[in-house]
Amino acid sequence: MTDGARVEAAPRLAQWRVDALPCYTYRKSLPFRIGLWNWYLSVERNNKQTCVKLFAENSNSAKNGHSAPIASFVTKLLISLPPNQQTIIHPGIFDKQLKHEGFVWAIDSSVTGRFVIEIEFLDLKIADPSGGEPASIWASQQIKQSSDNTALSALARMLHDDILTDITINAADGSVRAHRAILAARSPVFRSMFSHDLREKELSAVDIPDMSLDACHAFLNYIYGDLRSEEFLANRLALLRAADKYDMADLKETCHESLLEDIDTGNVLERLQTAHLYRLPRLKGGCLRFLVDFRKVYEMHDDLSAFLQTAERDLVAEVFHGVLAAWSGR
Repeated sequence: MTDGARVEAAPRLAQWRVDALPCYTYRKSLPFRIGLWNWYLSVERNNKQTCVKLFAENSNSAKNGHSAPIASFVTKLLISLPPNQQTIIHPGIFDKQLKHEGFVWAIDSSVTGRFVIEIEFLDLKIADPSGGEPASIWASQQIKQSSDNTALSALARMLHDDILTDITINAADGSVRAHRAILAARSPVFRSMFSHDLREKELSAVDIPDMSLDACHAFLNYIYGDLRSEEFLANRLALLRAADKYDMADLKETCHESLLEDIDTGNVLERLQTAHLYRLPRLKGGCLRFLVDFRKVYEMHDDLSAFLQTAERDLVAEVFHGVLAAWSGR
């Protein structure tokens, strides 16, 4: 696309300059960023009217966890018709949720010459998942982000500076102090330990003998909101095991997503067994596809032989069935 598709955007204002638009012509802008969303403008002209459309990129919004925007804005069409300039103003849109169809403005009169489509956003809101009132991203979002960052920083400081810790985590090669209230809030298993008359409550200690101290630090850093990406990557399998053991679905899904991203011949068989053990269907499917659909199974004779001797029988059967299906062309 050429520069003619580029939209000039400020925090709340967008302008798209459109050259003369012949009849029966459609044009679409490049994406531009306002608030949490990528936006597009399009314009279409026939022999009766000119239609302006504004819509958010719903696919990105969904992926980032944002619902369709609830928007309030004013739209103008600034028409350059020398020696004068004509301005057509839409009455305005207020608190409209812009789903897939977006906003469409049909102007009865034909537009000739160059013109500018201007969108001035008065407010952008996001829906409350719990059913409450929508919240403005320009008021509540900044406050929430600041509050979240401050709270996470305080939690991390409580852990690393050993502030009022009241529980000891004993790993395989060392121990670290933590807070039972925070562990209980993040895991129903920890909550059960500390709520009933169990050994962990009596001794104020939790033994995790199958986890190294480094992995234990990573686990606690995740719980306290202070896990770094390199630390996560180095301890993914241990974190997955802990997430399954302590019923932390969010951590388990995070590990699941990450393990899907870098399957290769060096780790695919280990990942396949991990997926089978921890009931991760997408990871299992990704590994089987890598082995069978991409025919990598034929390049891994030695590793595959060891796998067949140690893996569970039903998992071996799944691999065989996949290979046989590929051979038969199904």
